Amino acid sequence: MNLKHISNNIRTLRFHKDEMTQQKLADEVGVTRQTIVAIEKGKYSPTLELAFRIAHTFEVPLNEVFTYNSAEDKFKKRNQKK
Repeated sequence: MNLKHISNNIRTLRFHKDEMTQQKLADEVGVTRQTIVAIEKGKYSPTLELAFRIAHTFEVPLNEVFTYNSAEDKFKKRNQKK
């Protein structure tokens, strides 16, 4: 699955929050460290609920954690051709 149209700032946000570890973030939001790793690398798209929990942990709006680039969305491009 290619999720290049969804990017995130989790690593930067962790750094600015007292260099929070991936494990600490995982514990805060109720997932495994491997899930956080996959989200940070753009290999996994979190549920909306998890995305909001992550934003809440950093005390920022959702759009400061995740960004959606519609120009990179292959699904959107495919539907535009119809």
